[in-house]
Amino acid sequence: MRAAALIAAVLLPAMAPAQELEPRAYTNAPVGMNFLVAGYSRITGPVLLDPSITATDVNARINAYSLGYARYFGLLGRSANVSIGVPYVEADLHGQVMDAGADVHRSGFGDLRLRGAVNLIGHPARTPAEFRRHADEFSAGLSLGVIAPTGEYDASRFINIGTHRWAFKPEVGFSYPIGNWFTEASAGAWFFTDNDNYLGSHRRSQEPLALYQLHVGYDFRPGLWLAVDYGWYIGGRTAVDGVANDDAQRNSRAGLALSLPLSSAWSTKLAWSKGTAVRVGGDFEMFSIALQYRWFD
Repeated sequence: MRAAALIAAVLLPAMAPAQELEPRAYTNAPVGMNFLVAGYSRITGPVLLDPSITATDVNARINAYSLGYARYFGLLGRSANVSIGVPYVEADLHGQVMDAGADVHRSGFGDLRLRGAVNLIGHPARTPAEFRRHADEFSAGLSLGVIAPTGEYDASRFINIGTHRWAFKPEVGFSYPIGNWFTEASAGAWFFTDNDNYLGSHRRSQEPLALYQLHVGYDFRPGLWLAVDYGWYIGGRTAVDGVANDDAQRNSRAGLALSLPLSSAWSTKLAWSKGTAVRVGGDFEMFSIALQYRWFD
């Protein structure tokens, strides 16, 4: 097996959406509001592999660019939203295998990401005028995230940008304001279909990956807020042709997020996070910046 093959498992976990911490995912907005978001993330750090892999000092440097759109609307009288995002990824990996260096570079479009959410408690669908007249309140809802296998994938390569499989994340979350403070919590799990074209004719499968997030933040004024974030990730062991790898996750991350209004329509968000306990996968430091434009129909 080539040296690059021994560090092949790291790129897909590196780009796994479970690494993200997303405060205010269950925050409400008035019906007819649209968002266009352009983002950049830089992900760097060491990678902890399956102990059976004889590779050491594996490090990754990933630059990810994204463009997304979201819209809020009413669904059976409740506030709901849908979003879509497309990433472009540039990734470099380096590791030592049998005292020899191995370097891998990949770039291309990643898998398409979709999400839909609906509030079931609190926050009925409201127009902008109605929304301004009501104070924030406790709310809870459901969401479904989907990752479609649209990213660049070559079955002859050990490392790819795309995953060549579907992934689905049902989740429940709530948001609870306390004066200028806000708290959010969510619990969900990623479920994965099999990649039946792994290295040409092999089948790569993955068990469900449970994830839990907690966010606490403070609103200084509309659009200006700061949040502290924490996430836990459990499970997700992979297998090739039914032979399980020793790569189940028991990881956690902590981070900060800052939203800054630039004008009535423009805002930006800065975010940073770092692994606090990582058994297998990327012990990454992640920095991201996003520019957001919003408008009403």
